[in-house]
Amino acid sequence: MIIMQKKSIRSSVKSRKEISHDRIVEVAARAIRRSGYDGTGVADIMKEAGLTHGGFYSHFASRDALLAEAGGKAFADSAALAAKVVASAPPGQALQAMMQAYLSPEHIGAIETGCPVAALGSEMPRQTPAVRHAVSSHIKEMVDLIARQLPGWGQQQAHEQAMALLCALIGTTMIARAVDDPALSQALRAATIKQFTPAAG
Repeated sequence: MIIMQKKSIRSSVKSRKEISHDRIVEVAARAIRRSGYDGTGVADIMKEAGLTHGGFYSHFASRDALLAEAGGKAFADSAALAAKVVASAPPGQALQAMMQAYLSPEHIGAIETGCPVAALGSEMPRQTPAVRHAVSSHIKEMVDLIARQLPGWGQQQAHEQAMALLCALIGTTMIARAVDDPALSQALRAATIKQFTPAAG
């Protein structure tokens, strides 16, 4: 019994290699959103992670393998944040809370920690199948999360509305980040929220 307990404790503690691996993925997940897939180099990631360049291949078979895992990490973090917003919203206000959070000035300004699709959308069609598969899975997950906040969840109309809203949120974020006029950026965000906010009464 004591031996089994010690073994269980030991197995729950991450090894040094696992900690280093997680650190590389975390750094890469931020780096790809900040600099894009093509602007993210292995040497820079390893340096930012505080590790030697030579140790990279003890963690990943290739740069593409790292990018796929980093993308998965970014998508998982984004999905978890969206789910947290929904869970903490008052009854009946989850959809509005999601829109407000996604189009907030904080999210618009936080490109390296925000939604990876908004940060990398134009680059994703040219990535490897593994990266694109991770993108597709994340988008399906987000559509489902939005659809569950809509009246008639489970019906085709709610699913289509969720897809349209997600596209609007991502597109608005990309354009709001692209313009150099803060007033225009704010107006773009406000217009999208207005269009997808149900009329009162």
